[in-house]
Amino acid sequence: MQALVIAAHGSHLNPDSAQPTYDHADTIRKTGAFDEVREGFWKEEPHFREVIRTVESDEVFVVPLFISEGYFTEQVIPRELRLEGWDPDLWDSDGTDATEVTLEVGDAEKTVHYCGPVGTHDAMTDVIVKRAETVTDDPDVGPGFGLAVVGHGTERNENSAKAIEYHTERIREMDRFDEVRALYMDEEPEVDDVTDYFESEDVVVVPLFVADGFHTQEDIPEDMGLTDDYRTGWDVPGIVDGQRIWYAGAVGTEPLMADVILERAVDAGADVGDALEQVESWTSETPAAGD
Repeated sequence: MQALVIAAHGSHLNPDSAQPTYDHADTIRKTGAFDEVREGFWKEEPHFREVIRTVESDEVFVVPLFISEGYFTEQVIPRELRLEGWDPDLWDSDGTDATEVTLEVGDAEKTVHYCGPVGTHDAMTDVIVKRAETVTDDPDVGPGFGLAVVGHGTERNENSAKAIEYHTERIREMDRFDEVRALYMDEEPEVDDVTDYFESEDVVVVPLFVADGFHTQEDIPEDMGLTDDYRTGWDVPGIVDGQRIWYAGAVGTEPLMADVILERAVDAGADVGDALEQVESWTSETPAAGD
Protein backbone atom coordinates (compact mmCIF):
# COMPACT_ATOMS: atom_id res chain seq x y z
CA MET A 1 0.00 0.00 0.00
CA GLN A 2 1.13 3.54 -0.70
CA ALA A 3 -0.16 6.77 0.85
CA LEU A 4 0.15 10.42 -0.07
CA VAL A 5 0.40 13.11 2.60
CA ILE A 6 0.09 16.75 1.51
CA ALA A 7 1.82 18.92 4.13
CA ALA A 8 0.61 22.53 4.21
CA HIS A 9 0.86 25.52 6.55
CA GLY A 10 -2.81 26.21 7.36
CA SER A 11 -3.90 29.11 9.55
CA HIS A 12 -5.65 29.75 12.86
CA LEU A 13 -6.80 33.14 11.53
CA ASN A 14 -7.95 32.40 7.97
CA PRO A 15 -10.41 29.51 7.70
CA ASP A 16 -10.04 29.49 3.91
CA SER A 17 -6.27 28.98 4.02
CA ALA A 18 -6.54 25.19 3.99
CA GLN A 19 -9.19 24.98 1.26
CA PRO A 20 -6.76 24.60 -1.70
CA THR A 21 -5.07 21.72 0.15
CA TYR A 22 -8.38 19.92 0.62
CA ASP A 23 -9.41 20.61 -2.99
CA HIS A 24 -6.17 19.27 -4.47
CA ALA A 25 -6.30 16.23 -2.16
CA ASP A 26 -9.85 15.51 -3.33
CA THR A 27 -8.74 15.72 -6.97
CA ILE A 28 -5.90 13.26 -6.40
CA ARG A 29 -8.11 11.01 -4.27
CA LYS A 30 -10.51 10.65 -7.20
CA THR A 31 -7.73 9.26 -9.41
CA GLY A 32 -7.36 6.23 -7.14
CA ALA A 33 -3.57 6.46 -7.53
CA PHE A 34 -2.98 6.11 -3.78
CA ASP A 35 -4.57 3.78 -1.26
CA GLU A 36 -4.76 6.74 1.12
CA VAL A 37 -4.55 10.54 0.67
CA ARG A 38 -4.21 12.69 3.80
CA GLU A 39 -3.82 16.40 4.54
CA GLY A 40 -1.53 17.58 7.35
CA PHE A 41 -0.99 21.13 8.68
CA TRP A 42 1.27 23.21 10.91
CA LYS A 43 -1.45 25.56 12.17
CA GLU A 44 -4.53 23.35 11.90
CA GLU A 45 -5.65 19.82 12.57
CA PRO A 46 -4.59 17.21 11.67
CA HIS A 47 -1.09 18.28 12.63
CA PHE A 48 2.07 17.10 10.84
CA ARG A 49 2.97 15.24 14.02
CA GLU A 50 -0.18 13.14 13.94
CA VAL A 51 -1.02 12.61 10.29
CA ILE A 52 1.80 10.20 9.48
CA ARG A 53 0.49 7.93 12.22
CA THR A 54 -3.06 7.92 10.85
CA VAL A 55 -2.19 6.12 7.62
CA GLU A 56 -2.16 2.33 7.34
CA SER A 57 0.24 2.18 4.38
CA ASP A 58 3.86 1.22 5.03
CA GLU A 59 5.10 3.48 2.22
CA VAL A 60 4.24 7.18 2.47
CA PHE A 61 4.97 9.98 0.00
CA VAL A 62 5.06 13.37 1.76
CA VAL A 63 4.74 16.41 -0.52
CA PRO A 64 5.13 19.85 1.11
CA LEU A 65 2.60 22.34 -0.29
CA PHE A 66 5.10 25.16 0.19
CA ILE A 67 6.69 27.55 -2.29
CA SER A 68 10.35 27.42 -1.32
CA GLU A 69 12.97 25.40 0.50
CA GLY A 70 13.59 26.85 3.93
CA TYR A 71 12.51 26.80 7.55
CA PHE A 72 9.31 24.80 7.14
CA THR A 73 10.51 22.27 4.59
CA GLU A 74 13.98 21.81 6.06
CA GLN A 75 13.25 22.03 9.80
CA VAL A 76 9.61 22.01 10.88
CA ILE A 77 8.13 19.22 8.74
CA PRO A 78 11.03 16.72 9.09
CA ARG A 79 11.16 17.36 12.85
CA GLU A 80 7.41 16.93 13.34
CA LEU A 81 7.34 13.78 11.20
CA ARG A 82 10.33 12.47 13.21
CA LEU A 83 12.25 11.52 10.08
CA GLU A 84 15.24 9.50 11.27
CA GLY A 85 18.59 10.76 9.94
CA TRP A 86 17.14 13.83 8.21
CA ASP A 87 19.63 16.45 7.10
CA PRO A 88 18.89 19.20 4.53
CA ASP A 89 22.17 18.29 2.81
CA LEU A 90 20.54 15.01 1.75
CA TRP A 91 18.55 17.06 -0.79
CA ASP A 92 21.87 18.30 -2.25
CA SER A 93 20.06 21.44 -3.40
CA ASP A 94 21.12 25.00 -4.19
CA GLY A 95 17.67 26.23 -3.18
CA THR A 96 15.59 25.03 -6.13
CA ASP A 97 16.88 21.49 -6.73
CA ALA A 98 15.36 19.46 -3.87
CA THR A 99 13.80 16.27 -5.18
CA GLU A 100 13.38 13.43 -2.68
CA VAL A 101 15.01 11.55 0.14
CA THR A 102 13.83 8.24 1.59
CA LEU A 103 13.92 7.84 5.37
CA GLU A 104 12.26 5.84 8.12
CA VAL A 105 9.85 6.91 10.84
CA GLY A 106 10.92 4.32 13.35
CA ASP A 107 8.22 4.72 15.97
CA ALA A 108 5.54 4.52 13.27
CA GLU A 109 7.22 1.78 11.19
CA LYS A 110 6.82 3.77 7.97
CA THR A 111 9.09 4.37 5.01
CA VAL A 112 8.72 8.02 4.03
CA HIS A 113 9.68 9.49 0.67
CA TYR A 114 10.12 13.13 1.68
CA CYS A 115 9.76 15.31 -1.45
CA GLY A 116 10.89 18.82 -2.30
CA PRO A 117 8.30 21.62 -2.11
CA VAL A 118 5.82 22.01 -4.96
CA GLY A 119 6.91 25.62 -5.52
CA THR A 120 10.29 24.70 -7.00
CA HIS A 121 9.11 21.91 -9.31
CA ASP A 122 9.36 22.62 -13.03
CA ALA A 123 5.65 21.87 -13.44
CA MET A 124 4.88 24.96 -11.32
CA THR A 125 5.92 27.10 -14.28
CA ASP A 126 2.98 25.68 -16.23
CA VAL A 127 0.62 26.42 -13.32
CA ILE A 128 1.68 30.08 -13.30
CA VAL A 129 0.97 30.34 -17.03
CA LYS A 130 -2.32 28.49 -16.56
CA ARG A 131 -3.24 31.02 -13.86
CA ALA A 132 -2.68 33.81 -16.38
CA GLU A 133 -4.95 32.02 -18.85
CA THR A 134 -7.62 31.59 -16.18
CA VAL A 135 -7.73 35.23 -15.03
CA THR A 136 -7.83 36.57 -18.59
CA ASP A 137 -10.15 33.79 -19.82
CA ASP A 138 -7.79 33.49 -22.78
CA PRO A 139 -5.95 30.19 -23.42
CA ASP A 140 -3.62 32.00 -25.78
CA VAL A 141 -2.78 34.95 -23.52
CA GLY A 142 0.76 36.21 -24.06
CA PRO A 143 1.33 38.55 -27.03
CA GLY A 144 0.77 42.15 -25.97
CA PHE A 145 0.80 41.20 -22.27
CA GLY A 146 3.30 41.54 -19.48
CA LEU A 147 3.46 38.96 -16.69
CA ALA A 148 4.54 39.70 -13.11
CA VAL A 149 5.37 36.74 -10.85
CA VAL A 150 5.06 38.03 -7.29
CA GLY A 151 6.72 36.54 -4.23
CA HIS A 152 6.88 37.51 -0.60
CA GLY A 153 10.64 37.98 -0.55
CA THR A 154 12.59 38.10 2.68
CA GLU A 155 16.22 38.62 3.56
CA ARG A 156 15.83 35.88 6.16
CA ASN A 157 15.51 33.21 3.45
CA GLU A 158 17.35 33.72 0.17
CA ASN A 159 15.61 30.65 -1.27
CA SER A 160 12.30 32.55 -1.18
CA ALA A 161 13.45 34.75 -4.06
CA LYS A 162 15.23 31.90 -5.87
CA ALA A 163 11.95 30.09 -6.54
CA ILE A 164 10.40 33.25 -7.95
CA GLU A 165 13.41 34.00 -10.16
CA TYR A 166 13.56 30.39 -11.33
CA HIS A 167 10.02 30.33 -12.71
CA THR A 168 10.23 33.88 -14.03
CA GLU A 169 13.25 32.93 -16.13
CA ARG A 170 11.60 29.74 -17.38
CA ILE A 171 8.50 31.69 -18.50
CA ARG A 172 10.69 34.36 -20.10
CA GLU A 173 12.43 31.63 -22.12
CA MET A 174 9.04 30.53 -23.48
CA ASP A 175 8.97 33.84 -25.37
CA ARG A 176 5.20 33.89 -24.89
CA PHE A 177 4.66 37.18 -23.02
CA ASP A 178 6.10 40.53 -24.14
CA GLU A 179 7.61 41.12 -20.70
CA VAL A 180 8.13 38.88 -17.66
CA ARG A 181 9.38 40.17 -14.31
CA ALA A 182 9.75 38.99 -10.73
CA LEU A 183 8.36 41.40 -8.13
CA TYR A 184 8.23 41.16 -4.35
CA MET A 185 6.32 42.40 -1.33
CA ASP A 186 9.26 42.89 1.03
CA GLU A 187 12.25 43.53 -1.21
CA GLU A 188 13.15 45.30 -4.44
CA PRO A 189 11.72 45.39 -7.05
CA GLU A 190 8.45 45.86 -5.17
CA VAL A 191 4.99 45.03 -6.45
CA ASP A 192 3.83 48.44 -5.19
CA ASP A 193 5.46 49.96 -8.29
CA VAL A 194 4.24 47.34 -10.76
CA THR A 195 3.39 49.83 -13.49
CA ASP A 196 6.93 51.26 -13.36
CA TYR A 197 8.35 47.92 -14.50
CA PHE A 198 6.13 47.22 -17.51
CA GLU A 199 5.54 49.01 -20.80
CA SER A 200 2.71 46.67 -21.83
CA GLU A 201 -0.81 48.07 -21.61
CA ASP A 202 -2.00 44.78 -20.10
CA VAL A 203 -0.17 43.16 -17.19
CA VAL A 204 -1.10 39.86 -15.53
CA VAL A 205 -0.05 39.67 -11.87
CA VAL A 206 0.29 36.16 -10.41
CA PRO A 207 1.28 35.85 -6.72
CA LEU A 208 3.35 32.71 -6.08
CA PHE A 209 1.46 31.92 -2.87
CA VAL A 210 -0.17 28.63 -1.91
CA ALA A 211 -3.45 30.10 -0.63
CA ASP A 212 -5.33 33.36 -0.68
CA GLY A 213 -4.97 35.24 2.59
CA PHE A 214 -4.29 38.72 3.84
CA HIS A 215 -1.17 39.09 1.65
CA THR A 216 -2.94 38.24 -1.62
CA GLN A 217 -6.40 39.57 -0.76
CA GLU A 218 -5.49 42.68 1.23
CA ASP A 219 -1.85 43.80 0.96
CA ILE A 220 -1.04 43.26 -2.73
CA PRO A 221 -4.26 44.75 -4.21
CA GLU A 222 -3.88 47.85 -2.02
CA ASP A 223 -0.12 48.11 -2.61
CA MET A 224 -0.60 48.03 -6.40
CA GLY A 225 -3.32 50.67 -6.23
CA LEU A 226 -6.11 48.38 -7.45
CA THR A 227 -8.20 49.54 -4.50
CA ASP A 228 -7.93 51.93 -1.56
CA ASP A 229 -9.71 49.47 0.71
CA TYR A 230 -9.60 45.71 0.05
CA ARG A 231 -13.00 45.37 1.74
CA THR A 232 -14.64 47.15 -1.21
CA GLY A 233 -13.01 44.77 -3.71
CA TRP A 234 -11.41 45.62 -7.07
CA ASP A 235 -12.02 45.17 -10.77
CA VAL A 236 -10.31 42.54 -12.93
CA PRO A 237 -8.85 43.98 -14.97
CA GLY A 238 -8.34 47.13 -12.93
CA ILE A 239 -6.81 50.34 -14.21
CA VAL A 240 -3.63 51.59 -12.51
CA ASP A 241 -1.68 54.50 -14.01
CA GLY A 242 -3.42 53.90 -17.34
CA GLN A 243 -2.46 50.20 -17.54
CA ARG A 244 -4.83 47.23 -17.19
CA ILE A 245 -3.85 45.01 -14.26
CA TRP A 246 -5.19 41.46 -14.38
CA TYR A 247 -4.76 40.36 -10.78
CA ALA A 248 -4.93 36.56 -10.49
CA GLY A 249 -4.77 35.87 -6.74
CA ALA A 250 -2.78 32.98 -5.30
CA VAL A 251 -1.40 30.51 -7.83
CA GLY A 252 -2.02 27.69 -5.34
CA THR A 253 -5.77 27.92 -5.92
CA GLU A 254 -5.31 26.89 -9.55
CA PRO A 255 -6.69 23.33 -9.96
CA LEU A 256 -3.63 22.31 -12.02
CA MET A 257 -1.64 22.49 -8.76
CA ALA A 258 -2.81 18.92 -8.10
CA ASP A 259 -0.66 17.91 -11.07
CA VAL A 260 2.46 19.37 -9.42
CA ILE A 261 1.77 17.41 -6.22
CA LEU A 262 1.49 14.22 -8.25
CA GLU A 263 4.66 15.04 -10.20
CA ARG A 264 6.57 15.35 -6.93
CA ALA A 265 5.33 11.93 -5.81
CA VAL A 266 6.13 10.34 -9.18
CA ASP A 267 9.67 11.75 -9.05
CA ALA A 268 10.02 10.03 -5.68
CA GLY A 269 8.97 6.68 -7.13
CA ALA A 270 5.19 6.60 -6.67
CA ASP A 271 3.24 4.45 -9.12
CA VAL A 272 0.27 6.63 -10.07
CA GLY A 273 -0.82 4.92 -13.28
CA ASP A 274 -2.65 7.38 -15.53
CA ALA A 275 -3.43 9.82 -12.70
CA LEU A 276 -1.42 12.64 -14.26
CA GLU A 277 -3.43 12.38 -17.46
CA GLN A 278 -6.68 12.27 -15.47
CA VAL A 279 -5.81 15.38 -13.47
CA GLU A 280 -4.74 17.29 -16.54
CA SER A 281 -8.05 16.45 -18.20
CA TRP A 282 -10.19 17.33 -15.17
CA THR A 283 -8.43 20.59 -14.33
CA SER A 284 -8.44 22.01 -17.83
CA GLU A 285 -11.98 23.31 -17.38
CA THR A 286 -12.24 23.46 -13.57
CA PRO A 287 -12.74 26.78 -11.71
CA ALA A 288 -9.98 27.78 -9.31
CA ALA A 289 -10.04 26.24 -5.85
CA GLY A 290 -12.23 28.22 -3.49
CA ASP A 291 -14.09 29.99 -6.32
